[in-house]
This record gives sequence, C-alpha cells and structure tokens, in this order.
Amino acid sequence: MAEILLFHHAGGLTDGVLSFAETLRDAGHTVHAPDLFDGRTFDDVKDGVAHAQSVGEEVFAARAAEVMAPLGTDLVYGGMSMGGARAAEQVLQRPGARAAFLLYGAVAPSWWDTTWPAGVPTQAHVTEDDPWREIDAEEEYVTIPGAELFVYPGAGHLFAEPGHPDYDEEVARLATERVLAFLG
Repeated sequence: MAEILLFHHAGGLTDGVLSFAETLRDAGHTVHAPDLFDGRTFDDVKDGVAHAQSVGEEVFAARAAEVMAPLGTDLVYGGMSMGGARAAEQVLQRPGARAAFLLYGAVAPSWWDTTWPAGVPTQAHVTEDDPWREIDAEEEYVTIPGAELFVYPGAGHLFAEPGHPDYDEEVARLATERVLAFLG
C-alpha cells in the first residue's frame, strides 16, 4: 500500500476532499491531507483562487514543505486542481516520488523549468469542457513517458466533489476507480 500526500483544491480542505482521502484510506493506503488554507474553505473556485493569490505562492510552498519535513521521500503525491501543481512540484523538486495523480487538471513540467523524473508514473483526470482546463499543459503532460490523461464528458471542474454543483456521480466513480487501480 502507498503513503500518499494529497493536496486540496482551491476550495480548501472540504468535506469532499476529506471524503476522497477516506476512500483511499479504506483501500488500505496511508493518506496525509494537509490544510494549506488554515481552515478556510470556499464554495466558489474563483474565491479560493483569489484567496490563494492574496496569500501568495511562497506561503503555500512553505506550508507544503513544513508538512513534508517529517515524511519520508517514498511518497505518492496527489493533487486536486490547484493542489495538482503542489503535487507536481514535489515530484519535480523532491527526489524519491513513487507516483502522482492529479484530479481536475494536468500540469506542464516546464512551468518549473524541468522535466518529469524518469520512472515516476502519473495520471490526470479532467472533463472535456471544464472552463479551467489547460489544453497546453495537457499537451506537454502527455509527453511524459507513461503519463495517462483521462478526459471525461462534461463541463464540471470539481466533478468528484460531492455536494458541489460540478459533481458528476458517474465521472467521479470512474475517476476514483482509476486512481485506486493506479495506486494498486
């Protein structure tokens, strides 16, 4: 079983994020789900993004580093939307990653002026008409050897977030099954 560091989306450490972490735990994995927003949550993605921008990227990088300090390096990094960038950042800058999975978006390693480390599998999950979708990032992402990009029908961003207007039960089920198979 894997030890996973799961970074939340711009809504913060919501009940939906905690529920997903619990699903991974129920499958036998150890999951760390740090709250990088210090208890704040947002119903609207735009409000969460505005909060993140007001706090600053350096603050979130420092908070992530603090969370990781006591952990080993043999981790799987998971990220949801904005948290996907945090997860990828760890894979790219911290040696020893086992794998990475990203919900609600893909990343481009060139954002960090680097390449994805050899032998670190990764998968990303998006919906085809998500207004936050970054096609250019996806085009680079799929050039990572062994990367998997799953594009689902629909337009919801937080498609696996129960209670959110973007929630799509069928897409959430399929993405969760794929993440669990990937971790297995």
